[in-house]
Amino acid sequence: MLKRTLYFGNPAYLKTRNEQIVVQLPASPRPSPEGEGENREEVRYEEKTIPIEDTGVVILDHQQVTISQALLAKLMDNNVAVISCDNTHHPTGLFLPLSGHTLQAARFKTQLNASEPLKKQLWQQTIQCKITNQAALLDQYQIPNKNMRQWAKEVRSGDPDNYEARAAAFYWKNIFGSNAGRESERAENDEWGEEENGETFSPLSEGRGAGGEAHFLRHRFGEPPNNMLNYAYAILRAITARALVGSGLLPTLGIHHRNQYNAYCLADDIMEPYRPFADALVRGILENESPLFTMDTALKKQLLSLPTVDVEVEGKRSPLMVAMTTTTASLNSCFEKKRKDIIYPCFPIPEY
Repeated sequence: MLKRTLYFGNPAYLKTRNEQIVVQLPASPRPSPEGEGENREEVRYEEKTIPIEDTGVVILDHQQVTISQALLAKLMDNNVAVISCDNTHHPTGLFLPLSGHTLQAARFKTQLNASEPLKKQLWQQTIQCKITNQAALLDQYQIPNKNMRQWAKEVRSGDPDNYEARAAAFYWKNIFGSNAGRESERAENDEWGEEENGETFSPLSEGRGAGGEAHFLRHRFGEPPNNMLNYAYAILRAITARALVGSGLLPTLGIHHRNQYNAYCLADDIMEPYRPFADALVRGILENESPLFTMDTALKKQLLSLPTVDVEVEGKRSPLMVAMTTTTASLNSCFEKKRKDIIYPCFPIPEY
């Protein structure tokens, strides 16, 4: 069942009753009854209810949102990911249950005992799928990408040649570029992948193409649409972490990412092949809207549709959030040596 993503961007009081999320929204005040003071006003609340079992992600994006402990406990019992935003409306916290599966202790053990060769093989599959999905998105905009297809085939165990970065350099220069098709033809000659001495480099560091043309720079604190990508990736990270917990896995212990300050290394690993779906959503918004510089409610609403985006898993269409549970379940099977490949999504073939 597809779970709902709830966004709260206005003052609200959230509590629970009868296994429901009870949302109390301030309504316009009205004068108090006669005899209770001349200047007093009675505060009214508009109340709505949402089934907890239908909820997958809750986003708290206002400084005057209050949530009860009882509701938090029930959200954790139902493996709901709760995202908290700061006063600049950027996601800063992720709240997940400590116990998300009945066999969690056993699954933690198999995850901890995973060998380095296995983790490197899983990372190889992850990067191959990520590059393939990036190439598929470029295909949708008729941007030549034979070099990326070739790089995906050449990724070795653990990606020691860093094809992920090489593909990213080409991909980011073209996916949001105004003259992407022309630039891609030049890049297909490997100009953007490898110098004569064999060292990889990224044109993103300079922000200019070979002919001096400006192109998109992917940076967390960069110019728009970086803000849109950041927001979409935060949602994707929460979806991934939630699915990992639901599969009895520890989101902290990655197969590749190892930053000691990162509590979601495995989530950051597994979400990699899903990133192009977030990129596609942002690209589609940009095509249908005037230049966007402010993350307003209308824009966030469009980005919050990410969990319902259609992907293809094992030849069948599925919402992204549902596909993620398939991916994390297959990852656990890999740790348990019941299968060799992680099940990752690809872009659905268009229906004509």
